[in-house]
Amino acid sequence: MTSFIGWIIFGAIVGIIAKFLMPGRDPGGWIVTILLGIAGSFVGGFLAQQLMGSDKQAAGWIGSIIGAMVLLFIYRLVVGRKRVA
Repeated sequence: MTSFIGWIIFGAIVGIIAKFLMPGRDPGGWIVTILLGIAGSFVGGFLAQQLMGSDKQAAGWIGSIIGAMVLLFIYRLVVGRKRVA
């Protein structure tokens, strides 16, 4: 249970960092950004740790931030298009 809460806090921090690195208006606000950070930390962190076996902690941080940025970018493309009307 503690590890799950740790991942949520870690994902929130990653989401904030991703938002800082990708400024602009998000259709969903800061809560969606944090949720995307959590999802990006799971996906990106896992993939980075699988690809880079030596320094797993750095790979986890870097992969998580990149994963969150990719999800944020995709989210902006998908949701941003729907609000054109």
